[in-house]
Amino acid sequence: MTKILFVCHGNICRSPMAEFVMKELLRRAGRTDVEVASAAMHTDEIGSDIHYGTRAKLREQGIPFTSRAAWLLTAAKAREYDYLIGMDAYNVADLRRLVYPEDRNKIYRLPDFADEPRDIADPWYTGNFDVTYADVLAGCTALLEQLP
Repeated sequence: MTKILFVCHGNICRSPMAEFVMKELLRRAGRTDVEVASAAMHTDEIGSDIHYGTRAKLREQGIPFTSRAAWLLTAAKAREYDYLIGMDAYNVADLRRLVYPEDRNKIYRLPDFADEPRDIADPWYTGNFDVTYADVLAGCTALLEQLP
């Protein structure tokens, strides 16, 4: 079983968006051999559910999701995953500082799987969930194509 963990700053916008987009892509592809989750790199939103803008965008796109609580990643928990995927360079830097040295080879930036790699903007600041969704979808689609 391959295990993927998406991370962002607070685990309420980008990483849960990626989690549920990836779960839907896997379902459509008939893949049952991959587990997907998401977590926070900072404590700002621990316990919070998905941001209303992310929920609205997922509904608009027909992507199913469930209520959840943001949680903070630890080095011990990171060890359980095969892929640790940040949304931007800051998330990747946070991951590199957090995880055990032997787990650093599992760290990726989601857009790097796609054809036009760039940081995925945080809609908490930009308010633009459309652009974030397009970037998340491109990254998740490319990641799915590269999974063993």
